[in-house]
Amino acid sequence: MTITPTVAWIGLGAIGAPMARALAGAGLPVTAFDLFPAAREAIADVATTTATAREAARGADVVAVMVATPAQLDAVLFGEEDGIDAELSADTLLLIMSTVGPAAVDAAVERLAGTTTRIVDAPVSGGATRAADGDLLVMVGGAEADVADVRPVLDALASNAPVVGPNPGDGQRFKIVNQLLCGVHIAAAGEALALADSMGLDLKQVHEVLGTGAAASFMFEDRGRRMVDSAYDDVRSALTIFVKDMGLVAETAAQVDQEVPLATSAQALYRRGSEAGWDRRDDSIVYRVLRPESDSPETGGPATD
Repeated sequence: MTITPTVAWIGLGAIGAPMARALAGAGLPVTAFDLFPAAREAIADVATTTATAREAARGADVVAVMVATPAQLDAVLFGEEDGIDAELSADTLLLIMSTVGPAAVDAAVERLAGTTTRIVDAPVSGGATRAADGDLLVMVGGAEADVADVRPVLDALASNAPVVGPNPGDGQRFKIVNQLLCGVHIAAAGEALALADSMGLDLKQVHEVLGTGAAASFMFEDRGRRMVDSAYDDVRSALTIFVKDMGLVAETAAQVDQEVPLATSAQALYRRGSEAGWDRRDDSIVYRVLRPESDSPETGGPATD
C-alpha cells in the first residue's frame, strides 16, 4: 500500500461526515458515498463523491464503512445492486468503523474469505464534535500488518487508537463494553435527576453539586446538562443509536451466557423512548421517559413537544 492511501468512505451520517472531513483535512484523498444526495453534496467541497458505493470503492486502497446497523453493513458489502464485494480484491483493506457487534463482523469476515482477508475492525467512540477534530477513541482489531497499513487513516481520525486484539471483531467486543457503560450511565443520570425532581430539588444545583463529587461521570455532566436544559432537539447522539446498541449488548451477552441486569434495565428505558416516538431526539430524553410531566425540569412545568 502507498504511504498515503486512497480512501473510499461509505456512510456520511452524523459521525461519518465529520470523520470524512477530518481525513480530507489530514491530506488523504477521499472518495465518498452516502445513500442521501444531500449528504454527498455537503461533503463535495473536500472529497470526490460518487453515485454508488461500488464506484466509491473501485480501486481504493482502503474502503472504510461507517453505517449505523448490521443490516446496513450487510447491504453495503453484499447488496445485489450495489454491494461493494464486487470491487474488493486481495489487496483491498476493508476498514469497518461502524458499531455493528461482533456477530456482524464475524459473518462479514467469513463471507469475504475468498475475496480479501485484509479486514480491520475499528469502531469509534467520542461523538460528532470529537470526530470533526480527529479526536476519537478507536478500538482496533486486526492483523498487525493490516493495522500498520491503515494507521495513517486511524491517526487522522483518533487521538487514541489502541489495538485491542489481533482479529476483526475484537474491536466490536471492546465497543460493546463501552456502550454498556455509556448506556447505563445515561440511564442512571436520567433516573437520578428524575428522583431529584420528584423530591422538589433544584435540578441545576443537583447537577452542579453532584458533578463535583464521587457521583460524577462524563455522562452525568454531558447528558445531565441536556436533561436539565430540556435540550432534546439539540441532537448530539440520537436515542435510536442506543436502542440499537443496547440491543447489541444484550445479544452479545446472551451469546456468552453473561447476565447484564443493569444493561437490561437501561435497554428497557431506551425502548420506551422509542415507543413514544422519540427515536430522533437526543438520547438525554430518557429523562422524559422517567419524568414525562416535566419537560422543563428547572420549573417542573408540563411537558410539551
